[in-house]
Amino acid sequence: MNLLHVIPYYAPAWAYGGVVRAATDLTRALAAAGHTVWVLTTDTLSPAARIAAREETIDGVRVMRVRNASNALRGRLNLASPLGMGRAARRLIREQGIDVVHCHELRTVENLAVAPVANALGVPLVVSPHGTLPLDTGRPAIKRGWDRLVGRGLMRRFDHVIALTADEAADARAIWAARGAPLPGDRISVVPNGVHLAEFAALPSGEAFRARWNLGGGPVVLFLGRLHARKGLHLLIPAFAGAVRDAPDARLLIAGPDEGMLAALRDLARAHDVGERVIFTGMLAGQDKLAALAAADVFALPAVGEGFSMAVLEAMACKLPVVLTPGCHFPEVEPAGAGLVVERAVEPLREALRALLTDAPRRASMGHSARELVGARFTWPQVVARLEAVYDRVASRQKGASQ
Repeated sequence: MNLLHVIPYYAPAWAYGGVVRAATDLTRALAAAGHTVWVLTTDTLSPAARIAAREETIDGVRVMRVRNASNALRGRLNLASPLGMGRAARRLIREQGIDVVHCHELRTVENLAVAPVANALGVPLVVSPHGTLPLDTGRPAIKRGWDRLVGRGLMRRFDHVIALTADEAADARAIWAARGAPLPGDRISVVPNGVHLAEFAALPSGEAFRARWNLGGGPVVLFLGRLHARKGLHLLIPAFAGAVRDAPDARLLIAGPDEGMLAALRDLARAHDVGERVIFTGMLAGQDKLAALAAADVFALPAVGEGFSMAVLEAMACKLPVVLTPGCHFPEVEPAGAGLVVERAVEPLREALRALLTDAPRRASMGHSARELVGARFTWPQVVARLEAVYDRVASRQKGASQ
């Protein structure tokens, strides 16, 4: 199939979190499966920088970028101002014979520009919200205002919603219904994220990474993600401080871009007398991220409002047991013996960390189960097969409606 993916940010704009990683890996996997894949995105690289290349091919995916009128607006409010996005979409759809347009995230200016074009040209339009639907996380006031002003009109334009989890599917039904655009059962599917297992088969030296960051020889708890209140670091640090009473050589490694919390988190670590045990690396990517995963013994993400975390999948692919909260939406973890899912509060997190930091055989067993779980259910070829079925269904439905 000829596929057009529309997303506000794309590789190498890793500063914008897991959505970029998920969309990048998905489009790579689709291209590897034999599809012709275009990505229409903007030139944002980070809140302070742009990407110079307007067109390039990345791992078989053809990427076209339009300029944001204000990259600062993107950085401060995560709001795009893409110049010529609709015109670019119209040209790509016509010239490349696009069969399906796949939008990533719901409430984007890019969607406002592209969705009417796809509708006018009779091309099926699907959307993956990527965990952004709930109104109680991620700038709730802006979300409510958006939904009141343009929500119903935009939601009605999509032929299909692709949720990451059953919980997200329920959120989509509720939000579409609230805006007077109810979703029939045949217009929503659940397709999770995946990983390329081969990328985690031969990790860099964990020992070298430990030496670089003075992590010592004890167990390391790894957090990978943005330094944002939704991710739960204000709970993880005091929980870790309690757990190290029974694991005095443990360290907490926090890797991710700062979103205004770094100074407060450093103060919090010092207040709990673990200032020297909590290490902040900033954002890690590529081999540095893989080395951090190799150096770690436990992965922790006490988040709320997650879609389907790429960081969790990557950690499990590296045989790390995981400590999660219900807001991570990984109910598969505990039945598979791949980790612990606990209440999002300090004491449950402390107990989970203590249990794993003091029991190396249990960590090893859970890590093995984590890798098996990913291999059985969450590789990109498996995900692509499910997504191809969705594309075929919406394309057939569109063809039938036009006849």
